[in-house]
Amino acid sequence: MLDSYPFRITSFILIGLLCHACNETPMEVKETEKVESQKSERVTIRIEAENFKATSTGVSTENGAANKYVLTPEENTWLAFEVNITEAGRYKFKLSAAAITDGAKVWMEDYTDNKDDRTYNITGTIPLSTNNFTVSYKDGSPLNKGLHKMKLHVEGGAAKIDWLEFTLLKKHQLTPQVLTQKTDGKEWKLVWSDEFNGNGLPDTSKWTFDIGDWGWGNNELQYYTENRLENARQENGNLVIEARKNDEGHQWTSARLTTRGKVTFLYGRIEFRAKVPPNRGNWAAGWTLGDEYVDELSWPYCGEIDILESVGYEMDDATGDGKAHASVHCGAYYFKLGNQPTSNIEVKNMNDEYHIYAVDWTPEGIVASVDGIEYFSYEDTSSALAWPFGKPQNIILNLAMGGGWGGLKGVDDTMNSQQFVVDYVRVYERQ
Repeated sequence: MLDSYPFRITSFILIGLLCHACNETPMEVKETEKVESQKSERVTIRIEAENFKATSTGVSTENGAANKYVLTPEENTWLAFEVNITEAGRYKFKLSAAAITDGAKVWMEDYTDNKDDRTYNITGTIPLSTNNFTVSYKDGSPLNKGLHKMKLHVEGGAAKIDWLEFTLLKKHQLTPQVLTQKTDGKEWKLVWSDEFNGNGLPDTSKWTFDIGDWGWGNNELQYYTENRLENARQENGNLVIEARKNDEGHQWTSARLTTRGKVTFLYGRIEFRAKVPPNRGNWAAGWTLGDEYVDELSWPYCGEIDILESVGYEMDDATGDGKAHASVHCGAYYFKLGNQPTSNIEVKNMNDEYHIYAVDWTPEGIVASVDGIEYFSYEDTSSALAWPFGKPQNIILNLAMGGGWGGLKGVDDTMNSQQFVVDYVRVYERQ
């Protein structure tokens, strides 16, 4: 149902003004102040709930103490908004709302007009309190610059919605260095590595921390922290990524490190030596993601190479025997189409013994191996959709908890922490 309310966004900006591409009324500038910790302009975009563009079903508005607010009916409802993002980056999502009936929850969908008919959940599910209006938060939602058509979904009951807000937490960082590896020759030569022989935090000249708890497209449980030793540290010549339960006010905390913004890679051998954790509910990964990724609309067209994925429910907790998975994702092959190329191999004692997980990546194809045993290959270079792998990829290491795959069989409630231990990451070229 289209609604006749005028669309209005109130915007808070540090430096300069925001202009809404679809609104003739200029947006109001509320605040200007420098944020020294970020040393960049801070952008906050506020959306009053009654200014939705459309709704799935009948809603009403009522006057509150200061503003109007939207009342949704008992059945599931969405409210459509258009949001102009002026700076690409990771955002904090804030919502002022209250449940009218127990069980009401919300989530924010981005790019509702996407050509692939996909559903981009950029906040995860947010339960609402029945104790009047409360403000809920989700951190890290990825948003590219430009106009976003969004829907706020209200499910499981009726709710009162007051306002929504997006605040820039971290600008998207362009990657200044591309390392292109030679792929012809007989011997592998090391061109980049992190041996994790230092102390304290990982080397931030090589790694960027991804942050937040927006669900990461998989309804994951963890909050990825930044520069926090409890979640990511160099220790005894290793990188330790540790997930911690009921930590810092979050269900789980963990870490996700990426070379994005530092260095990106094209071709070569990428390998890491690691131990992965047991126990039902964890999801450890070492993988690459196209440097062109900015927000969820970028994927899978930017390409993804999964060098190692391991889920705890496939591992024998006593012996550490489990499975390593390798796969690729691209515009021609990914989960919505149900045709992503993938394979797995049984690995002995993944938890207590180091194993070497690697991909050999050339212009002709991709081959994955564990301890030198090849078990996955991909060679479709026939089109841009099938082969985005002629463009640079960033290396990512992370430990997730729960989510669509890691939490497929639940999360062991006796766990208090899990560790993904990486001895090194190395990139080679042929000589």
